[in-house]
Amino acid sequence: MDLPHPGGERINSFALVTYIPDPLASFLNELREELEPGGLAPRAHVTLLPPRPLFAPMCDAVRQLGERLNAEPPIDIVAGEICMFPVTNVIYISLSLGAEPLTLLHGDLNREVLHFDEPFPYSPHITLAQGHMANPARRLFELARCRWAQYTESRGFRADSLVFVQNTLDNQWLDLAEFRFQKEPARVRSRKPA
Repeated sequence: MDLPHPGGERINSFALVTYIPDPLASFLNELREELEPGGLAPRAHVTLLPPRPLFAPMCDAVRQLGERLNAEPPIDIVAGEICMFPVTNVIYISLSLGAEPLTLLHGDLNREVLHFDEPFPYSPHITLAQGHMANPARRLFELARCRWAQYTESRGFRADSLVFVQNTLDNQWLDLAEFRFQKEPARVRSRKPA
């Protein structure tokens, strides 16, 4: 039986993320708070495995991640442009560097215990705002573009670890396990023919 946790009652919803370091993270966290005041926005991150239920013990998922990620090199990422997904009105920052290795790694990890038929094709990004109807989303999109244009610090960072997280009933994400990458940066990998 799970003990009560300050983040609320845990639910069967898990994800794999890489947290963004400062100073970029602080800027993104403040921007998300401006776009969604009072929201329960998680720390600035890039999601590698979007939220999914587990139909096996959590320890099996952690073991699978550990086995797969033990030799993975870090991935250099650069935040790109402000965009908005058309169906969901999610406002996000695209990646101008790092999307390809993240997409390949996503494909490698979305199997066995962690497999989930995701409702949308995987597209690595940094979420800024979600859950808005079209007209408010358009206004928030323009505000995000303005704020992003004013940001003068580095937009790049190295993803050197991934964190397996679990959601709660009050939409708090809890860190469960961290997986550190090797020291060498990722090289472009090509998919082997099927």
